[in-house]
Order: sequence, then structure tokens, then C-alpha cells
Amino acid sequence: MKSPLTTLCYIEKDGQYLMLHRVSKENDVNKGKWIGIGGHFEEGESPEECLLREAKEETGLTLKAWRFRGIVTFLAEGFPTEYMCLYTADAFEGELKDCDEGKLEWVPKTELMRLNLWEGDKLFLRLLAEEAPFFSMKLCYRGDDLVYASLDGRALAL
Repeated sequence: MKSPLTTLCYIEKDGQYLMLHRVSKENDVNKGKWIGIGGHFEEGESPEECLLREAKEETGLTLKAWRFRGIVTFLAEGFPTEYMCLYTADAFEGELKDCDEGKLEWVPKTELMRLNLWEGDKLFLRLLAEEAPFFSMKLCYRGDDLVYASLDGRALAL
């Protein structure tokens, strides 16, 4: 069974985020969506160890500087609860490689909302853009529809 703990990271460079267009796997809950990079914790990993391993596996890059920005609790019908550690990273080394989960692309931050994103991702991407302090967000989905969201324990208007 996969760990309910995951990481998600937006790697930054020149006003852009490295985005992953999930188009490679057939049975992918994120199929067709654009997301950051990351994945499930392995046994015994800390959030940062998972972050660094997933970044290397998915992009070929070694992160050199990162910030833990928030924790996101996901609830979706038919899936176990997921707790995601959200990061941004702005220093790295290495060469970008192809990712077996989709197509990696540098996207200007000003263009993000034009992509096929999860509705909840739009909420926390705005918080990142606003340099919000560390936050806790809860997102509840019914299929692809966001039906409830809260920020630091307070419901958000959808």
C-alpha cells in the first residue's frame, strides 16, 4: 500500500515553474493535468528526503535550496486521505531529463492559470504567488470537482 504522505514541489527559475504534464500513464488520477513534481514517501523517509529523491527521479535535478510552504490534506471519494507536503525550490544543479510520468516544461508563473490544473492547485498556487506564510489547506473532491476547501481551518468560498 502506498504511503498517505506525499511531497509536491514547484521548482522555480527565471519567473517560471517546472511543471509536469501528466500524459504518459494510462491509469493516472492526474491524467491530462499539469502538476508540480513529487510523490509518495518511502518507508523511513523524512519529507525532505522524499522531496530530494522524487526531484532527482522525475527531473534528473539535484535540489540545493527549498522551502516547506504548507501542508495540504486531500479527500477524494474512492481514495484514502492524502497528506501532501508542499515545497518550492529555487536552486538546483544537473541536467533536466525526460520523465516517465509525463512531459516536463518550464511555464511562466503568469501563464499557470491557463493550464489544465486541479481547482485546488489553483488555490495553493495563489498562496505561493502571494508569499503566504506556512499554511494548512484541506481540499475535498468528488471526481474532478472541488466540493470543499479550507485554509488554516476556515472554510473558503468556492
